[in-house]
Amino acid sequence: MTTIVSEKGQITIPKAARDKLGLFPGTRLVIEVEAGKLIGRKSMPGDPIAKWRGRGRLPHGKSVDAYLREIRG
Repeated sequence: MTTIVSEKGQITIPKAARDKLGLFPGTRLVIEVEAGKLIGRKSMPGDPIAKWRGRGRLPHGKSVDAYLREIRG
């Protein structure tokens, strides 16, 4: 596969490569230069649950076990 660098320094990643690598609009890539080669890697975000951990609140100060018993019936 080949591509052309635009006047702005942009490239288009061929569709076959995007599909194979799971690259979608908005995917972040980390670009590095190693031994004269341009290397692009998907930027893997941290734990997607971490930002929400500890934000939930149980109603009326109930314990987790009491709340689960209540909603499960």
